[in-house]
Amino acid sequence: MKTVADALAAARTRGVDRLDAHLLLAHVMTQSRSWLLANDDARLNETQAQLMRAFIDRRAGGEPVAYLVGEKEFYGLPLRVSPAVLIPRPDTETLVDWALELMRSLPTPNTVLDMGTGSGAIALALKHNLPSARVTALDASAGALGVAIDNAARLQLDVHFLLSDWWERVTGQRFNLIVSNPPYVAGDDEHLVVLQHEPQMALTPGGDGLGALRHIVSGAPAHLNDGGWLLLEHGHDQASAVAGMLTQLGFGFVTTRHDLAGIPRCTGGRWG
Repeated sequence: MKTVADALAAARTRGVDRLDAHLLLAHVMTQSRSWLLANDDARLNETQAQLMRAFIDRRAGGEPVAYLVGEKEFYGLPLRVSPAVLIPRPDTETLVDWALELMRSLPTPNTVLDMGTGSGAIALALKHNLPSARVTALDASAGALGVAIDNAARLQLDVHFLLSDWWERVTGQRFNLIVSNPPYVAGDDEHLVVLQHEPQMALTPGGDGLGALRHIVSGAPAHLNDGGWLLLEHGHDQASAVAGMLTQLGFGFVTTRHDLAGIPRCTGGRWG
């Protein structure tokens, strides 16, 4: 593996997707993808070649590119990620879009709680776009919270973080908006095998996949101001179940938003 062309050919031989190979090699050589395309005869030094070989092996074994390069963009923000956190998905930007719409019309001060923050993606996107908002983010994983705190510090975004198992450490606090992308994959879902490199506690609560959603919905009224909103991301086939939970508990204006692929992705309602 001496040149850019050699490295890409080696990745192709191992079945690594072309885009993934470009992203990995661009990271190794600290260059852009466009530079790689224009310089396929550029030479790798021995350190770069060894790192690229290791990356190809790990990617061929199913390890996500985001973990290999240690970064993933979300809502225009470069976020550091590690195996301690779920990799932010573009689908979740649907939740952020909706939350920002509501935040611009809710009473001030805008008080927001992000439950199960992981890398901090949702909380940081909200704070970045509405700096006046008072954003709190919690997670039950100390490792995940460390990643989120690091991202907030790098991006210079003032978010308050809590190590908390859902409602455990927010007793007595109320918010204008509560958002969450909780674990919602059913425990027997075949996709969990493909997602084995990501933290399972961030993917599935086991059972039918609705356990965390039920817990959040049931506790939300005690933590929402009158007229406050609860927005939840969920699986493609869970919209009616989540809407039913909200309606049964007394939430109004219960609505479901679809992601860019047309899949029902988020459901929310207003309290009081």
